[in-house]
Amino acid sequence: MPKIERWDNLPEAVRNHLIDRLRDRAITIADLNQLRLWVDTNPEVPEADWYKDFGSFKICGRGAFARTFLLKGQVAKGIKVL
Repeated sequence: MPKIERWDNLPEAVRNHLIDRLRDRAITIADLNQLRLWVDTNPEVPEADWYKDFGSFKICGRGAFARTFLLKGQVAKGIKVL
């Protein structure tokens, strides 16, 4: 299984999309800190669609790349990552 890519290794278009979603969904600094702590553990993620639920938001991806952020009530597709 791949490991999630760090922010600096994401393609520019993906980074820009994530920044837009951060703004649209009002993801807080506290939320981003939760995400950073998780990414710092160098987690493995499925090759297929996946998501990680942080309670106040979700991050969704495919393989090593994060793809978008969802709000708490939005439904994510794919394999739930612990």
